[in-house]
Amino acid sequence: MSGRPVSAALPRPLRAGCGLVAGLAALVVVVLGVVYAGRGEPGRADRWIVPPTADSVRPPWRRVALAMDYLGEPAGALMLVAAVVTGCLLLRRPRAAVLVVAGAAATVGAATLLKHLVGRTIHGEGNLSYPSGHTAFLTALALAVALPEAGRLGLGRTAGTSLVLAAALTAGAAMGWAQVALGAHYPTDALGGWCTALVVAPATAWLVDRVADRTAGGRTAGRQAGGRTDSGPAERR
Repeated sequence: MSGRPVSAALPRPLRAGCGLVAGLAALVVVVLGVVYAGRGEPGRADRWIVPPTADSVRPPWRRVALAMDYLGEPAGALMLVAAVVTGCLLLRRPRAAVLVVAGAAATVGAATLLKHLVGRTIHGEGNLSYPSGHTAFLTALALAVALPEAGRLGLGRTAGTSLVLAAALTAGAAMGWAQVALGAHYPTDALGGWCTALVVAPATAWLVDRVADRTAGGRTAGRQAGGRTDSGPAERR
């Protein structure tokens, strides 16, 4: 045993702030889902931001948008997750590695479920759009990296929460822009995807810590019990 402390997936100083943000984000997800349920056209907010059903970007920015979009496709997402997990393992951050996989999977799963519940479409009946799974995925990945990193750096509540939100905003804005620019999603879809990640990823991080702490506690108790059993004969002698 090296005695090296294990970085939490959701650092304790950030729990209250992340909980508050998650609550507000959940409210946004629900409100937007109710407003746009079953609709197949842009809302007033979407039209105010950009015409969302026509490509609004040209080269060279279109190539940037296509590259961003690829990171949310199955092949690109798997490669990105594999690269981040490899980095976490090389840096000996096992909880972060677990969070990357579990957080991304849970967030994409939640976004997919919401799409079927809300039923909003774009470019035809078969194209469910709310919330944006691409935006949710990349935001969740950014959160999975930023949350443990804030704890490893020893940041307090304000600084740590600021770092986490900055990472989430950067990733969400980049992917959301790409999805809207390519006409794949309405702007409110991207907002819904971003907020979905803000709810699911921290909750997954909390769950990762709970499971890991219980597992570690059980192993420690087992070793202690084994040590007492082994020492018994020696003490009797």
